[in-house]
Amino acid sequence: MPGPNFKNIHINPKYIRIAAIIFASLFVLFLIGGYIAYSKRETLLQSAIAKAKAKARSAYNLDLQIGSAHFTGLSTVAFTDITVVPDHRDSLLSIKQFQVSVKLFPLIFGDVKLADVELEKGHLNLTDIKHVKNFDFLFKKKRDTTVKTKVDLSQLSSNLINQLLYKIPDNLKLNNFLVSFKNDSGSFTALAQSAIIKDGHLTSIINIDNGLALWHFDGRMHPSDKDIDVKLYADGKKVEIPFIEKRFHLKVTFDTVSTRLSKVEHSEGETRIYGYWGVKNLLINQPGLSSNDIVVPSAGIDANMFVGQNYLSLDSSSTIYLKKLTAHPYIKYTLNPVKIYELKLNTGWQNAQDVFDSFPSGMFESLEGMQVAGKLNYNLNIFLNSKKPDDVQFDSRLDKQGFNIVKYGRTDLTRLNKPFVYTPYEKGKPMGPHIIGPENSYYTPLQDISPNLRNAVMTAEDPSFYTNHGFVEESIRKSLATDFKDKKFKRGGSTISMQLVKNTFLSREKTLARKIEEILIVWLIENNRIMSKNRMLEVYFNVIEWGHNVYGIGEASRYYFGKAPSELTIGESIYLASIVPHPKTGLYSFMPDGSLRPGLSGYFNLIGNLMAGHGKAQRDSSNYGFYDVRLKESMRREIAPVSTIIADSLMNQNDDDEATPVVILEPEVKKPSFFQRLFGKKDTTAKKEEVKQVDVKAKLKADIQKLKDEEKRKELLIDTAGKTKKEIRQEKKRLRSEEKDAEKALKEAVKE
Repeated sequence: MPGPNFKNIHINPKYIRIAAIIFASLFVLFLIGGYIAYSKRETLLQSAIAKAKAKARSAYNLDLQIGSAHFTGLSTVAFTDITVVPDHRDSLLSIKQFQVSVKLFPLIFGDVKLADVELEKGHLNLTDIKHVKNFDFLFKKKRDTTVKTKVDLSQLSSNLINQLLYKIPDNLKLNNFLVSFKNDSGSFTALAQSAIIKDGHLTSIINIDNGLALWHFDGRMHPSDKDIDVKLYADGKKVEIPFIEKRFHLKVTFDTVSTRLSKVEHSEGETRIYGYWGVKNLLINQPGLSSNDIVVPSAGIDANMFVGQNYLSLDSSSTIYLKKLTAHPYIKYTLNPVKIYELKLNTGWQNAQDVFDSFPSGMFESLEGMQVAGKLNYNLNIFLNSKKPDDVQFDSRLDKQGFNIVKYGRTDLTRLNKPFVYTPYEKGKPMGPHIIGPENSYYTPLQDISPNLRNAVMTAEDPSFYTNHGFVEESIRKSLATDFKDKKFKRGGSTISMQLVKNTFLSREKTLARKIEEILIVWLIENNRIMSKNRMLEVYFNVIEWGHNVYGIGEASRYYFGKAPSELTIGESIYLASIVPHPKTGLYSFMPDGSLRPGLSGYFNLIGNLMAGHGKAQRDSSNYGFYDVRLKESMRREIAPVSTIIADSLMNQNDDDEATPVVILEPEVKKPSFFQRLFGKKDTTAKKEEVKQVDVKAKLKADIQKLKDEEKRKELLIDTAGKTKKEIRQEKKRLRSEEKDAEKALKEAVKE
């Protein structure tokens, strides 16, 4: 098919002349406008500065001062002696010399893109002294007098990214810019001795805390092309920020951190941001995470973040790298019309040894050095609609293919199959060791434990113990729903297998690392049949805590009821099951006459009916032995004098690994005088002093009572084996003497 024949096209010369006239006229107008703007630019600059000062004053209570400002080129402005001081606050910013130029072509379309920036001698001073910040104006909300409209997050994010990138100049020359932060607990300074962007390459020298370290930002910088690849490192040492450690008890050090922005797209109501973040030799130490230093040799993420009109997400095309391990995460947060939380994680089939080798060192001590064979695949799926939290979806599974343990690491997971030494922990400190085996007179084989107790504890703690593999997804799912509704983490979803591992293989520290390690060990034991279910249950009953420093059912049944575990009634068994989650508050379940507090009757009915429903007990209309339970007489004097409300509150505690019961005495209320009753007036003359005295006396009484309770408890637990009556009396005398000395010290401290 022949193309168009342009030779035959003729344009009327008249139209050509008209177009030329129009173009010439526009060009002349442009020149005139440019000349006027150029000639008036100093006036326009001063007008803009005046508006900026007024806006800073009216909107933020900032005193903005500029020594001088003038054009030094067609699009270059030079400033000197810039200061920003908030009202009644420390000076925030000072700059000696500042020169900036913008690109002209984007300016025509209303976009301000920086071309060149030069800055000499600046100081950004941030202070937070006695709860007074000199930067608190940043957090003040403006009054919204307009009708609220839905915000398009996609468009908003696109605009913010563009504005941020536009403010990064193509060329930068910065010398001696100091950033300092100071609060009541510490300070931090970073002096940028130099920072240069030239031909798309960033270099810098940053002096941290007056020579403590020298940091460098280095890499590729093409903000206009949305192409950034920068790394942070220190000269001859790790990067660390001492201020964070002092302020948040968080120690973080690393060799290098890399960040890369490779592409930003916006279309069809979605902004897509493609980037990468990585770290080398990361060390983290935080008490809530782990008691040890956690070291990650290498980690990174190819993060593809998608922002829609009403959601933010990390797309499943993203990839997490942790040493030899890779995984694909998916996270989505939908804001409206209903808040929805989605989380997915998939590793795909991975070499099992690569998975174990990728665990950060210092995180899972008991698994360090373990050798395994086969393959593993992990999948996680969580979906929660904030309007329907009870319908939360939860699915977590670790699949295996030819998996087996070749060699144990630091901890032999088979050690519970034979007699072993168990060391309980209190507040992170090891207590006296216990032999779990026939050598211990309190040790009780499973067949010698009353079926009533076995059934009551399994009903309360783990009804599907004999059929599950260490985890009950439905329990975890319900725990997630409860935690979301109550806005806090509670005890829930913990099986007998998990409690056993927590007590025998791990310390009692409440850290995230310990919880994950617990889950991994449970999976290894259950899925490799390292222990039989009967053996697990037997060890469980012989190691768990049943009261303050009371371990194992053999000691517990004698401590509370003066009988062997085989003799426990259904009522006594349900009581013992009730204190498993909060063993240290066991005695608070009883009243001074040794009977149970009425508040427990509902629990007895609940557990008893569940047991009867599974054929583990006979139906009972009298609360399944509740009224027949009696604390042994010698222990009744140990019951702390607390109100029913306080006792019920203590008994409702959960997972009190670190909890210690506190005796709370209720101070007497002073009766009003005759004249106060007559005239209905309140005595306010010395109210504050009376309250203070009552508080001090109440605390002293509580502390003394705690000392006495502890001394009596120690007397009851004296090991009398092989000792004469005289030796036992001497031991009791020593304990009483220690208690008296401690009581005297408390009283003297109050007097002072």
